Amino acid sequence: MLGIASGWSSWRTMAWMTLMLAGCATMHKADPDTPMPRGTATGAARWSFDKDQANRIPNGWSVRQTNPTESLATWEVIADKSAPSRPNVMALTASNNYNGTYNLAIAEDSSFQNLDLTVRVKAAKGEEDQGGGPIWRCKDQDNYYICRFNPLESNYRVYKVVDGRRRQLDSAKIELHADCWYRLRVTMVGNRITCYLNGREMLEATDDTLSGPGMVGLWTKADAVTSFDDLEVSPLDEH
Repeated sequence: MLGIASGWSSWRTMAWMTLMLAGCATMHKADPDTPMPRGTATGAARWSFDKDQANRIPNGWSVRQTNPTESLATWEVIADKSAPSRPNVMALTASNNYNGTYNLAIAEDSSFQNLDLTVRVKAAKGEEDQGGGPIWRCKDQDNYYICRFNPLESNYRVYKVVDGRRRQLDSAKIELHADCWYRLRVTMVGNRITCYLNGREMLEATDDTLSGPGMVGLWTKADAVTSFDDLEVSPLDEH
């Protein structure tokens, strides 16, 4: 077991160095797919935000908070020339600046249990926090899984949030950059979670807490101002 753990640690260190040395432009282009369990097109969903009305949230989405403050953050569809699929992205454009608050945009009509999820994410700014990522198996604003990257902390992590309290499930140290688009990918089948960054497997965890289907959405923390594009979700078979 020690040898396996040591090998996994060395592999993740090499992956970190590869990402660190790649730089923003290269990482945007180099986006390989790692073979994953095959899903089905039935029930799949995709949000490119390109046909949604600007300066508002898309139809069927809601804005919520974990550990709320007096005012909600501002989420809206905006034009972005750097978007992976142009012209629009979904962005948190004005934060509430409170360090203990998690800002959520949730696709209310979505429902997935075992899933393969990808989204493109770009950190714009933030002094307390930066970046963000997708949520899944979301029951409400206080119960969900989240994976996110943070350029300020140079890490990529997966958490569970239960009754508004966040608990880390795995973490990888990676040098990351603001104003760069990264592809975050998550698969969860049963209790097994695997997270990828630009096609490279970086995080693994098992957790039984949130076992049923739930909504998907987008997440940032505190004063992080972040853009998202091309959220895609497909159901996966458990066997």
